[in-house]
Amino acid sequence: MPFIEQLVKNRSVSIVGMSKNAGKTECLNYVLKRLDRDYKHLKVCLTSIGIDGEKRDQVTETDKPEINLTEGKYFVTSEKHFLEKRLTAEIIDVDNQWTALGRLITAKVVEEGKLLISGPSSTDGLRRLIERTAQTGIDLTIVDGALSRLSLASPTVSESMILATGAAVSANIPDLVRQTKALYRLICLPAIENKDLVERLLPIEQGIWGIDKEGFVHDLDIKTALMIPKSKLALLKQYDTIYVSGAVNDKLLEQLRVEGLGAKLIVRDFTRIFASPKAVDLYLHSGAAMEVLFATKLIALTINPQSPDGYLLNSNELKEELQKALGIPVYDVRQI
Repeated sequence: MPFIEQLVKNRSVSIVGMSKNAGKTECLNYVLKRLDRDYKHLKVCLTSIGIDGEKRDQVTETDKPEINLTEGKYFVTSEKHFLEKRLTAEIIDVDNQWTALGRLITAKVVEEGKLLISGPSSTDGLRRLIERTAQTGIDLTIVDGALSRLSLASPTVSESMILATGAAVSANIPDLVRQTKALYRLICLPAIENKDLVERLLPIEQGIWGIDKEGFVHDLDIKTALMIPKSKLALLKQYDTIYVSGAVNDKLLEQLRVEGLGAKLIVRDFTRIFASPKAVDLYLHSGAAMEVLFATKLIALTINPQSPDGYLLNSNELKEELQKALGIPVYDVRQI
C-alpha cells in the first residue's frame, strides 16, 4: 500500500492510537508483515513508550493482538520483558539508564516469536534511543505508542506518525469522524516559514514571548500559559505574533480571544495543544491563526471498526466518511 512506500523513506515512525483498542497493534503487525515481505533488506528496530504486546488488555479484559518479530528484526525492551520473551535473540547493547522495569536491552531476533515491548518511559529517553539506533545502522525505528501519549508523535521525537482511530473512540460514526477531524486539524497545523525565527525560538523552553514585525523575540516575563495576568494583556497587544513554549489550553485561547488580541499563535508542535476542539474553533474563527515550529508528517490514518464492547461499525462506511471529512486515504489494515 502507498503508505508503506512513504513509511520506509523515514528513519523513525510513531504509531499512535486515539484511545485504547483503536487498532494500534493491528496496524503495527501489518506494517511489520509488509516490511518482511517487501523490504527485507531494511534494518528495522521496534520499541515502545508504554508496554505493548500483551495478550489480554488489563483494563477492558479483552483479547489483544500480540507482537510477533521475525528473524533479523531488532528491538529495545526492558530487562523484565526481555527475560519473558518467547523468541531467541542476540543481545546487542545494554543501556546504563534504568527504567522501572530494569535497564533497556537492544537485541536482534535470531528465531522468530512473540514478546512484550517496554521502552523508554519519557519522550527525552525515546529521542535519545532513536538517535542511538540511527547511529548504529538501523534504517527504521518504529515506536509503538501508549494511551494518551501523543508527545511521542512530536516531530522532535520521530520523523513521522501513523494515527489509529476506530469504534473504541466512539460507536457513533459522525461523532468518531468529528473527534478524528479535530485531532487531524492540529496534526496539519502549518509550520512557520521564517527559518531565522525558528532558530531564535528553539532554545526557549518556558513562558510566553512576543515577536515583533522584524522577527525579533521579546521576553514578556509570563512564566506560564495557564492564565495570563491582566497586567500583561496590554503588553501582549503590542505584538502581532505570540510564542507559547509550553502547553496551550482552553483558558489561554479563551483569554486571548476575549481580549481581542487577534494575534498569530505559535507553538512548538501539535502535541503541546491540550485545548478542546471547541476552544480551537472559537479561536481560529475569531480571525487569529495558529502555526508550529515543527510540522508533523502523517503517513497514514488507520481504523479499527471493532469496539472492545463487541460493537462493530461498518468499515466501508467509516472509511468513506473519514475520507470525505479529511480528504485523505483511510485504511482498515484487516482488509488489505
